[in-house]
Amino acid sequence: MTYKILHLIDTTGPGGAEEVFIALADRIRSTEIESVVVIRGEGYVAQKLRKKGLEPIIIDSKGSFNFKLIKKLCSIIKQHRVNLIQSHLLGSNVYASIVGLIMRIPVVATYHGMVDVAPNERFKALKLWFMRTGISHFISVSHSLAQKIEEQALLIPSKTSVIYNGIDVDKYIPARTSTLRQSLSIPDDTFVFGALGNIRSAKRYDLLIDAAHNLLQTKIKIAIVIAGDPKTSLRQQLDHQISTLNLQNNIHFIGFVEDTPTYLNSLDAFILTSDAEGFSISTIEAMACGLPVICTKCGGPEEIITAPQQGTLVEIDSRSIASAMKSLIKRLGSDTMVITSAIERVHSAFSLDAMTDSYIAIYRKVDSTFPL
Repeated sequence: MTYKILHLIDTTGPGGAEEVFIALADRIRSTEIESVVVIRGEGYVAQKLRKKGLEPIIIDSKGSFNFKLIKKLCSIIKQHRVNLIQSHLLGSNVYASIVGLIMRIPVVATYHGMVDVAPNERFKALKLWFMRTGISHFISVSHSLAQKIEEQALLIPSKTSVIYNGIDVDKYIPARTSTLRQSLSIPDDTFVFGALGNIRSAKRYDLLIDAAHNLLQTKIKIAIVIAGDPKTSLRQQLDHQISTLNLQNNIHFIGFVEDTPTYLNSLDAFILTSDAEGFSISTIEAMACGLPVICTKCGGPEEIITAPQQGTLVEIDSRSIASAMKSLIKRLGSDTMVITSAIERVHSAFSLDAMTDSYIAIYRKVDSTFPL
């Protein structure tokens, strides 16, 4: 008899949590295991699932406590004879816990980033009770995130494991290209730093822009390329900052990039300037490509970069970021560097195989009927 896992997430666009959701639903499948995927609407996630041969069940629902969603999820579980629920992100974790209790099946719930629960959150106490009662096991994508989530009573430490996110290491290999530099008309003598992540406040692209301005004042030739979906209001603020500092020729927003291996291999170095990261998939993607990496100490990166030869960790301020950028340029000069220790780190700790195996171990722990 086929064992069935219902995979649930409440977002539809590109992002780290969504990539893990898609990869896990895809890679967990076997002759004995089937994935049933439920999402809230069309978009990036739905398209990627279909490319992998997974047709999503779409439930368009909103609200703090949507009883229609609960009813539909119960119906899907009954119809497909689901054995276990794997949910991602706070909203889905709440619904999964309720449905798991109703249908009496185990729930594994993953937190991917910092969660802020307002003191006046509707039904806060009830939601916490459902999660602490209905979730069989909690997953955090880093130890630092687990500690922050625990402080808000959103998990039970004795029922929590840390599973680092993984990537397809066969896709991310050093293969440098000048395509991006040419398309943006960046001169050959200009050092190209690149960031990868949707434009939102936690990414602190304002600090990166300030750091670039500081460097350019010292006559160092650099360009910054930022790939990610824009958030209109924030993008307008960043554009104003760029205009005020007269950096229009040095900062390039290129929007969402689907071919991230080629994008990363178009850079001279990767940079992450966030003030909070549960993990950071873009960092391990860059490391797997052998890129020099600079990351702020914002949670996840400190658990990814564990030795100086793998990458540089800096404080969350523009001066520290600019100083690290300057040191990196001086160290590399005009050489194209491949950081083999970073590649080895990713292959040993952050592969999709390692991630999937860790999830399987949890499924076996919470359900004795899970296929061996």
